[in-house]
Amino acid sequence: MRSDEGGRRMPTTGRDRRPPPKRAPAEPNGQRFGAHMSIAGGLERAFEAGLTAGCDCMQIFVKNQRQWSAGPLSDETVERFRAAAGETGIGPVIAHATYLINLASPDAVLRRRSVAALSDELRRCARLGVPFLVVHPGAHMGAGVASGIARIISSLNAVHRRVDEGVEVLLETTAGQGSSIGHEVEHLARIIDGVREPRRLGVCVDTCHVFAAGYDLRKAKGYAQLADELDRLIGVDRVRCLHVNDSKGACGSRLDRHEHIGRGRIGRVGFSHILNDARFTQVPRILETPKGMDGRGRDWDRENLRRLRSLVTSTDRR
Repeated sequence: MRSDEGGRRMPTTGRDRRPPPKRAPAEPNGQRFGAHMSIAGGLERAFEAGLTAGCDCMQIFVKNQRQWSAGPLSDETVERFRAAAGETGIGPVIAHATYLINLASPDAVLRRRSVAALSDELRRCARLGVPFLVVHPGAHMGAGVASGIARIISSLNAVHRRVDEGVEVLLETTAGQGSSIGHEVEHLARIIDGVREPRRLGVCVDTCHVFAAGYDLRKAKGYAQLADELDRLIGVDRVRCLHVNDSKGACGSRLDRHEHIGRGRIGRVGFSHILNDARFTQVPRILETPKGMDGRGRDWDRENLRRLRSLVTSTDRR
């Protein structure tokens, strides 16, 4: 069936029928590589774009990320999304919360809106079958890190009271721009330790962010420092997603500017450390690099995914 301009269901003609979508390729050792995909034209359209780019997992927004709220998901939308997930084999699908959310804000009104928005997005994820929702911890806006972390804990507890379990919130590492919280692994550990239901939280590690925050991924010692802090303070099993982005800024610059793989300051050697760490083999690797075509007319998502896959040293890879 298809819909006319008024949204009415109409029979599908032979000319409207599309061939069954291709399925995402199986990766060696169960590894998954993907990118953030647009939901323009419908949530399910992200799967088609993902296949074209060469994704076998992906990240999306579950609503317009520039708005605080959106209308409820229709049963038809949910059905189309779940059908596309099953047909393409792309998964897991990870959601990213709107950037408007600030769980650490000293402004009580903004914090209440943030709690409501995060709660709504978790419910949307549950309906769609999306298991993880990435969120930036928040910015203290001059109130100080300790006060900001206390507000994040309080906000997350409020979200957990509103929403049933089922979708895990992933706290993303940050670059440390402005008053943002999360550029030190210890920040995330304090949040997780402070909430009433820590089992409902995980972590998303962004390579650009941790590099800009001062973890030098280019050197074995610098990467070992990051991995050790994650394991000692949080537990590597809490790392549910990797955002694999090169960095325009230097190590320790606190500059949150993503670059294409191998064209930034991290470089191929830096990515090889985390991509070949056996502790993260099963963790989805998601690109958030600039979209478009390179100088040779190649899609940048596809090219960046190719570069990442080429850095995996595995006897199973051909």
